[in-house]
Amino acid sequence: MNTPETTYVLSPVELDLLELHLGGGTDTLTLLDRPVQGPVTLTDAENTPLAVLGEDGTATALKPIARAAGPHWDPAVRRGAHDVAHEIRREVGPVGDVLALLVDAAPTRDELDALDGLVAGAAAVLVLVPASRRHPEPGHLGAPGLARVGTVVGDAVAAAFDGPVRTVVVPWADGAGLRWDDVAAHHGADRVERLADHRTPPTAERVAGLSTLWSREVGTLYPDAVAREVEHAARGARSEGTVVFFTGLSGSGKSTVAQALAAELDDEGRHTTLLDGDAVRQHLSKGLGFDKASRELNVERIGYVASLVAYHGGVAIAAPIAPFASGRARVREMAQAAGRFVLVHVSTPLEVCEARDRKGLYAKARAGEIPEFTGISSPYEEPTDADLVVDTSVTSVEDAVARVKDLL
Repeated sequence: MNTPETTYVLSPVELDLLELHLGGGTDTLTLLDRPVQGPVTLTDAENTPLAVLGEDGTATALKPIARAAGPHWDPAVRRGAHDVAHEIRREVGPVGDVLALLVDAAPTRDELDALDGLVAGAAAVLVLVPASRRHPEPGHLGAPGLARVGTVVGDAVAAAFDGPVRTVVVPWADGAGLRWDDVAAHHGADRVERLADHRTPPTAERVAGLSTLWSREVGTLYPDAVAREVEHAARGARSEGTVVFFTGLSGSGKSTVAQALAAELDDEGRHTTLLDGDAVRQHLSKGLGFDKASRELNVERIGYVASLVAYHGGVAIAAPIAPFASGRARVREMAQAAGRFVLVHVSTPLEVCEARDRKGLYAKARAGEIPEFTGISSPYEEPTDADLVVDTSVTSVEDAVARVKDLL
């Protein structure tokens, strides 16, 4: 199909909405940033055209949405609503009672003990797990953790229930006006039960008080005036900040690994900031060209922001191409003045990067349509000081993430 000239860059929340819609989880697609009149081409932050939004509010896919690593991206559980509904209805029939159990928080023993009563009388059970591309709130499970928890719940249901059980990861966008009743119905469910609503009041009170246990112990151990000083010192303490800097050719897989690493670290309670090359180009470095000076300035800006994050005890993950050794050296200098610096060279061969090219950039560069394109008409200076070298043509994203985490 011909794509319209008008384009719209989707935010992470809108990417979740698009994925849900294309899988059959919603009838229409509502974008958040501003009203959009179709037809319009929807792209991700890397300007990859993903779908065309029509005037009727429905989208038609152009290319698959890029996937990352982690349990929440497992294709066995991250499935479109239409496929799930078709499969579950084929098993139980059009009138069988399908229960959707919503797992949007870590279940306590209370909720797991309540499963027998919840699933009684159902013909099938869907364990629905919301997965957001957004960073989780501090102290809350992110998408990887929720996916693992959802599997635990699914196994517990299967042990107590005779009918079909499916665990399904659902792209989810808080604040976008979605209703679980509607989304569950698109997945083939007749009714929804939120598992956390079956937590007893005493347990809910204990869970709510977890974050204040330390303060209460300090208040018990120390006189009031001393306790205030101890708490003040603890709030001021910060762990060593870190900059994880990925470098590699376009299409090498560095963004995919960086995104998967950020999701895993977020899920472990680290304060993580992701500075992806294409996203930064649209905001921090908007208006810069692609000549050597502009590229060096772009990398320096990324390094400066990353070093600020590290200075305040956070983890900054950056994934630009960063083709020149001099620019990477400046980033290292800034980062090490603020915390720790880890350089990861994603060394995927050029021919593999070209074969993966989702945006057709390499073909345009070889045709002379894009001047100074790294790897074709502009050099890439391979790092000699990388802390880790990963080739994603022979190493899976999961293994690459694990190797970076081992360094951290």
